[in-house]
Amino acid sequence: MARVETKTFGAIGFTEAGNAGVPIVFLHGVGSDKSVWRPQLEHFGRQRRALAFDYPGYGDSGPAPAGTTRDDYASAILSAMDALGINRAHVCGLSLGGIVAIAMYHLARERCASLILADTFAVHPDGRAIYERSLAGSLDLPAMAEARADVLLAQPADAQVRREVVETMSRIDPAAYRIGAEAVWLADQRDRAAAIDVPTLVLVGELDLVTPPDLSNELVDLIPDARMQVIRGAGHLANLERPIEFNAAIDAFVGGLG
Repeated sequence: MARVETKTFGAIGFTEAGNAGVPIVFLHGVGSDKSVWRPQLEHFGRQRRALAFDYPGYGDSGPAPAGTTRDDYASAILSAMDALGINRAHVCGLSLGGIVAIAMYHLARERCASLILADTFAVHPDGRAIYERSLAGSLDLPAMAEARADVLLAQPADAQVRREVVETMSRIDPAAYRIGAEAVWLADQRDRAAAIDVPTLVLVGELDLVTPPDLSNELVDLIPDARMQVIRGAGHLANLERPIEFNAAIDAFVGGLG
Protein backbone atom coordinates (compact mmCIF):
# COMPACT_ATOMS: atom_id res chain seq x y z
CA MET A 1 0.00 0.00 0.00
CA ALA A 2 1.35 3.42 -0.95
CA ARG A 3 -0.18 6.71 0.14
CA VAL A 4 0.85 10.29 -0.32
CA GLU A 5 -0.24 13.03 2.07
CA THR A 6 -1.90 16.12 0.60
CA LYS A 7 -2.65 19.33 2.47
CA THR A 8 -6.32 19.54 1.54
CA PHE A 9 -7.45 15.97 0.87
CA GLY A 10 -5.41 13.93 3.33
CA ALA A 11 -3.97 10.60 2.23
CA ILE A 12 -4.33 9.61 -1.44
CA GLY A 13 -3.61 6.00 -2.41
CA PHE A 14 -1.44 5.36 -5.43
CA THR A 15 0.62 2.75 -7.25
CA GLU A 16 3.51 3.55 -9.55
CA ALA A 17 6.05 1.97 -11.85
CA GLY A 18 8.98 3.32 -13.83
CA ASN A 19 10.75 6.66 -13.54
CA ALA A 20 11.52 7.97 -17.03
CA GLY A 21 9.98 10.50 -19.40
CA VAL A 22 6.78 12.49 -19.04
CA PRO A 23 4.64 10.59 -16.50
CA ILE A 24 1.28 9.05 -17.36
CA VAL A 25 -1.49 9.16 -14.75
CA PHE A 26 -4.38 6.68 -14.73
CA LEU A 27 -7.81 7.41 -13.20
CA HIS A 28 -10.35 4.71 -12.40
CA GLY A 29 -14.11 4.42 -12.75
CA VAL A 30 -16.90 4.64 -10.19
CA GLY A 31 -16.99 0.90 -9.57
CA SER A 32 -13.27 0.26 -9.23
CA ASP A 33 -10.01 1.58 -7.79
CA LYS A 34 -6.38 2.01 -8.82
CA SER A 35 -5.82 -1.76 -8.97
CA VAL A 36 -7.63 -2.01 -12.33
CA TRP A 37 -4.68 -0.29 -14.00
CA ARG A 38 -2.20 -3.08 -13.26
CA PRO A 39 -1.87 -4.08 -16.96
CA GLN A 40 -1.11 -0.48 -17.86
CA LEU A 41 1.42 0.11 -15.06
CA GLU A 42 3.26 -3.07 -16.01
CA HIS A 43 3.41 -1.97 -19.64
CA PHE A 44 4.04 1.77 -19.42
CA GLY A 45 6.37 1.50 -16.43
CA ARG A 46 8.95 0.05 -18.80
CA GLN A 47 8.97 3.32 -20.76
CA ARG A 48 8.09 6.13 -18.37
CA ARG A 49 6.83 6.90 -14.89
CA ALA A 50 3.28 5.51 -14.65
CA LEU A 51 0.92 6.08 -11.72
CA ALA A 52 -2.62 5.06 -10.80
CA PHE A 53 -4.48 6.95 -8.08
CA ASP A 54 -7.46 6.30 -5.79
CA TYR A 55 -10.00 9.11 -5.37
CA PRO A 56 -10.84 10.25 -1.84
CA GLY A 57 -12.97 7.52 -0.25
CA TYR A 58 -11.67 4.80 -2.58
CA GLY A 59 -9.01 2.13 -2.15
CA ASP A 60 -6.17 3.29 0.05
CA SER A 61 -7.20 6.96 0.17
CA GLY A 62 -8.67 8.60 3.22
CA PRO A 63 -12.43 9.16 3.47
CA ALA A 64 -14.25 11.64 1.25
CA PRO A 65 -16.31 14.23 3.12
CA ALA A 66 -19.99 14.55 2.27
CA GLY A 67 -20.41 16.97 -0.60
CA THR A 68 -17.22 15.91 -2.40
CA THR A 69 -17.53 16.70 -6.12
CA ARG A 70 -15.87 15.68 -9.36
CA ASP A 71 -13.82 18.88 -9.15
CA ASP A 72 -12.69 17.82 -5.68
CA TYR A 73 -11.54 14.50 -7.13
CA ALA A 74 -9.61 16.42 -9.78
CA SER A 75 -8.07 18.71 -7.17
CA ALA A 76 -7.11 15.71 -5.03
CA ILE A 77 -5.23 14.09 -7.93
CA LEU A 78 -3.49 17.37 -8.75
CA SER A 79 -2.50 17.71 -5.08
CA ALA A 80 -1.16 14.16 -5.05
CA MET A 81 0.85 14.93 -8.19
CA ASP A 82 2.27 17.99 -6.42
CA ALA A 83 3.29 15.88 -3.44
CA LEU A 84 5.03 13.40 -5.75
CA GLY A 85 6.86 16.09 -7.68
CA ILE A 86 4.86 15.70 -10.90
CA ASN A 87 4.36 19.02 -12.64
CA ARG A 88 2.89 17.72 -15.89
CA ALA A 89 1.57 14.38 -17.10
CA HIS A 90 -0.40 12.57 -19.74
CA VAL A 91 -3.77 11.94 -18.05
CA CYS A 92 -5.74 8.81 -18.89
CA GLY A 93 -9.18 8.29 -17.35
CA LEU A 94 -11.80 5.62 -17.93
CA SER A 95 -15.51 6.31 -17.36
CA LEU A 96 -15.58 8.44 -14.18
CA GLY A 97 -11.85 8.78 -14.72
CA GLY A 98 -12.51 10.52 -18.02
CA ILE A 99 -14.88 12.91 -16.26
CA VAL A 100 -12.17 13.66 -13.71
CA ALA A 101 -9.53 14.07 -16.44
CA ILE A 102 -11.66 16.75 -18.13
CA ALA A 103 -12.12 18.44 -14.74
CA MET A 104 -8.35 18.34 -14.16
CA TYR A 105 -7.78 20.04 -17.49
CA HIS A 106 -10.38 22.67 -16.62
CA LEU A 107 -8.72 23.38 -13.26
CA ALA A 108 -5.08 23.24 -14.39
CA ARG A 109 -4.65 22.89 -18.14
CA GLU A 110 -0.90 23.50 -17.89
CA ARG A 111 -0.58 20.24 -15.91
CA CYS A 112 -1.99 18.08 -18.73
CA ALA A 113 0.45 17.12 -21.50
CA SER A 114 -2.39 15.23 -23.18
CA LEU A 115 -5.70 13.57 -22.39
CA ILE A 116 -6.74 9.97 -23.03
CA LEU A 117 -10.50 9.67 -22.45
CA ALA A 118 -11.66 6.07 -22.41
CA ASP A 119 -15.26 4.80 -22.36
CA THR A 120 -16.56 8.12 -21.11
CA PHE A 121 -18.58 11.17 -22.17
CA ALA A 122 -19.19 14.88 -21.73
CA VAL A 123 -22.83 14.35 -20.79
CA HIS A 124 -24.79 11.07 -20.66
CA PRO A 125 -28.34 11.20 -22.04
CA ASP A 126 -29.48 8.61 -19.48
CA GLY A 127 -27.25 9.84 -16.67
CA ARG A 128 -29.99 10.86 -14.26
CA ALA A 129 -31.83 7.54 -14.65
CA ILE A 130 -28.62 5.51 -14.25
CA TYR A 131 -27.74 7.53 -11.15
CA GLU A 132 -31.13 6.95 -9.55
CA ARG A 133 -31.12 3.23 -10.37
CA SER A 134 -27.61 2.76 -9.05
CA LEU A 135 -28.50 4.25 -5.66
CA ALA A 136 -31.84 2.51 -5.22
CA GLY A 137 -32.20 0.14 -2.28
CA SER A 138 -29.59 -0.70 0.32
CA LEU A 139 -26.57 -0.23 -1.97
CA ASP A 140 -25.17 -3.72 -1.45
CA LEU A 141 -21.93 -3.43 -3.43
CA PRO A 142 -21.17 -7.19 -3.64
CA ALA A 143 -24.66 -7.85 -5.01
CA MET A 144 -24.40 -4.89 -7.36
CA ALA A 145 -21.03 -6.14 -8.59
CA GLU A 146 -22.47 -9.54 -9.47
CA ALA A 147 -25.40 -7.94 -11.26
CA ARG A 148 -23.33 -5.34 -13.15
CA ALA A 149 -20.29 -7.37 -14.21
CA ASP A 150 -21.93 -8.89 -17.27
CA VAL A 151 -23.15 -5.47 -18.41
CA LEU A 152 -19.74 -3.89 -17.96
CA LEU A 153 -17.88 -6.62 -19.83
CA ALA A 154 -18.33 -7.78 -23.40
CA GLN A 155 -19.71 -11.31 -23.55
CA PRO A 156 -18.52 -13.97 -23.19
CA ALA A 157 -16.30 -12.39 -20.55
CA ASP A 158 -12.97 -13.80 -19.45
CA ALA A 159 -13.63 -15.55 -16.11
CA GLN A 160 -10.57 -14.09 -14.37
CA VAL A 161 -11.33 -10.54 -15.52
CA ARG A 162 -14.93 -10.92 -14.37
CA ARG A 163 -13.78 -12.16 -10.98
CA GLU A 164 -11.41 -9.19 -10.60
CA VAL A 165 -14.19 -6.75 -11.51
CA VAL A 166 -16.58 -8.27 -8.96
CA GLU A 167 -13.98 -8.39 -6.18
CA THR A 168 -12.85 -4.81 -6.76
CA MET A 169 -16.36 -3.38 -6.85
CA SER A 170 -17.35 -5.37 -3.77
CA ARG A 171 -14.66 -3.62 -1.72
CA ILE A 172 -15.97 -0.09 -2.33
CA ASP A 173 -17.44 1.76 0.62
CA PRO A 174 -21.11 2.56 -0.15
CA ALA A 175 -20.69 6.19 0.93
CA ALA A 176 -17.79 6.60 -1.52
CA TYR A 177 -19.80 4.93 -4.27
CA ARG A 178 -22.66 7.39 -3.78
CA ILE A 179 -20.28 10.31 -4.22
CA GLY A 180 -18.66 8.72 -7.25
CA ALA A 181 -22.01 7.95 -8.86
CA GLU A 182 -23.09 11.57 -8.60
CA ALA A 183 -19.73 12.76 -9.94
CA VAL A 184 -20.00 10.65 -13.07
CA TRP A 185 -23.65 10.25 -14.00
CA LEU A 186 -24.78 13.83 -13.35
CA ALA A 187 -21.82 15.38 -15.16
CA ASP A 188 -22.34 17.86 -17.98
CA GLN A 189 -18.93 19.02 -19.17
CA ARG A 190 -19.72 19.92 -22.76
CA ASP A 191 -18.40 23.46 -22.39
CA ARG A 192 -15.25 22.19 -20.72
CA ALA A 193 -14.68 19.58 -23.42
CA ALA A 194 -15.05 22.19 -26.16
CA ALA A 195 -12.28 24.24 -24.52
CA ILE A 196 -9.68 21.45 -24.55
CA ASP A 197 -6.64 22.38 -26.62
CA VAL A 198 -4.11 19.66 -25.81
CA PRO A 199 -3.71 16.45 -27.87
CA THR A 200 -6.63 14.19 -26.99
CA LEU A 201 -7.27 10.52 -27.73
CA VAL A 202 -10.76 9.11 -27.23
CA LEU A 203 -10.91 5.33 -26.74
CA VAL A 204 -14.05 3.22 -26.54
CA GLY A 205 -14.89 -0.45 -26.43
CA GLU A 206 -16.71 -1.59 -29.55
CA LEU A 207 -19.30 -3.40 -27.40
CA ASP A 208 -19.58 -0.87 -24.56
CA LEU A 209 -23.20 -0.88 -23.39
CA VAL A 210 -22.69 1.65 -20.58
CA THR A 211 -21.04 4.48 -22.51
CA PRO A 212 -21.57 3.38 -26.11
CA PRO A 213 -19.43 4.59 -29.03
CA ASP A 214 -21.95 7.28 -29.96
CA LEU A 215 -20.98 9.16 -26.78
CA SER A 216 -17.32 8.97 -27.77
CA ASN A 217 -18.22 10.31 -31.20
CA GLU A 218 -19.87 13.25 -29.44
CA LEU A 219 -16.69 13.86 -27.44
CA VAL A 220 -14.61 13.86 -30.59
CA ASP A 221 -17.00 16.35 -32.17
CA LEU A 222 -16.69 18.61 -29.12
CA ILE A 223 -12.91 18.51 -28.63
CA PRO A 224 -10.89 20.29 -31.31
CA ASP A 225 -8.54 17.92 -33.18
CA ALA A 226 -9.35 14.93 -30.95
CA ARG A 227 -8.89 11.51 -32.49
CA MET A 228 -10.88 8.37 -31.72
CA GLN A 229 -10.05 4.68 -31.73
CA VAL A 230 -12.45 1.81 -31.16
CA ILE A 231 -11.11 -1.17 -29.19
CA ARG A 232 -12.54 -4.19 -30.97
CA GLY A 233 -14.18 -6.85 -28.84
CA ALA A 234 -14.12 -4.75 -25.66
CA GLY A 235 -16.98 -3.61 -23.46
CA HIS A 236 -16.93 -0.78 -20.92
CA LEU A 237 -13.67 -1.85 -19.25
CA ALA A 238 -11.50 -1.80 -22.35
CA ASN A 239 -8.22 -1.53 -20.44
CA LEU A 240 -8.86 -4.86 -18.68
CA GLU A 241 -10.65 -6.69 -21.47
CA ARG A 242 -8.21 -5.85 -24.27
CA PRO A 243 -5.05 -4.58 -22.54
CA ILE A 244 -2.73 -5.22 -25.48
CA GLU A 245 -4.88 -3.23 -27.89
CA PHE A 246 -5.60 -0.53 -25.29
CA ASN A 247 -1.92 -0.08 -24.47
CA ALA A 248 -0.92 -0.08 -28.14
CA ALA A 249 -3.36 2.71 -28.90
CA ILE A 250 -1.88 4.85 -26.12
CA ASP A 251 1.66 3.98 -27.18
CA ALA A 252 0.98 5.20 -30.70
CA PHE A 253 -0.62 8.38 -29.35
CA VAL A 254 1.88 9.46 -26.69
CA GLY A 255 4.94 8.19 -28.53
CA GLY A 256 5.22 11.39 -30.54
CA LEU A 257 4.36 13.67 -27.63
CA GLY A 258 7.23 12.95 -25.24
